[in-house]
Amino acid sequence: MRNTFTKEQFEYQREQRYSCEPEILAFTKFSKYSGARVLEIGVGLGADHQTWAEAGAFLHGIDLTARAIEITRKRFEIFELDTELQIADAENLPFQAETFDVVYSWGVLLYCPDMNKAVEEVRRVLRPGGVAIIMLYHKYSFVGYMLWLRYALLRFKPWLSLHYIYHNYLEAKGTQAFTTEEALSFFGNFKSVDIEINLSHGDLLSSEAGQRHRGILLTIARKIWPRSIIKRFFPGHGLFMKIRAVK
Repeated sequence: MRNTFTKEQFEYQREQRYSCEPEILAFTKFSKYSGARVLEIGVGLGADHQTWAEAGAFLHGIDLTARAIEITRKRFEIFELDTELQIADAENLPFQAETFDVVYSWGVLLYCPDMNKAVEEVRRVLRPGGVAIIMLYHKYSFVGYMLWLRYALLRFKPWLSLHYIYHNYLEAKGTQAFTTEEALSFFGNFKSVDIEINLSHGDLLSSEAGQRHRGILLTIARKIWPRSIIKRFFPGHGLFMKIRAVK
C-alpha cells in the first residue's frame, strides 16, 4: 500500500476540514488537554490526531483500516510528531481499564453495530473523572429530512424510515443517526452527560459536500435554501450531536 500524500496536501486537508466543520475546534478545545493521555477512535486521515499532538497530548489512535493507520503514520512522520497507532475495533479496545484521560471520536462510533458495547468500552478505558468527547449523527436533522424527501417521498415510498435512509444513503452503508434520548441511554453509566445539537454544513447546504447526491434538485436547493431561517428557528435540527460525558 503506497501513501503519496505530501506535507502541503496534509496541511490543505486539515485547513479544509476545519473550514467546513469549525465546530470541531470550538467543541473539542484541544489545547485544554495538553499533557493528557488521549485515545482517538477512528483517526481517518489524521487531521484531528495531528491537532491533538500539537496541543501536547500523549496520544494513542486506532482505526479499523490499515490505510487510515498508514496515512496517519506518514502524516506524523512528516510533521515529526509522536503517537501510538494500531488497527483495532471500538467495541473491543485493546487497552487496560482506566488508561486515558480523554477518549475522542468525531463521527466514527456511529458505525458500530453495538453502540452500547462501544460506549461501555469508552467508559472502561477512561480514568475516573476522564471525559469522552464524541460526535454522533442526530436523527432529526435537515440532512435526514432532505434525504428522506429525495429517496423516499419522491420515489413514492413514504413509509421508508429515517433509520433506513441514513443507513443506505448518507455515507457508507450502515451509517446510523440517533435521538438525544438514545444518546443519553448509551452514556447512562457516566457521571454526567452534556449534549449539544449543531447545524452542520450539510444541513445548511453551505459546502460542496454531498456530491454523491448531486443533480438538479440539489443545485436548486443550494440557491434557495433558507439558511438564516433555519439558523434562527430550527437550531435543534442539525446533524451533529456533540457529546461530552464525564466518567
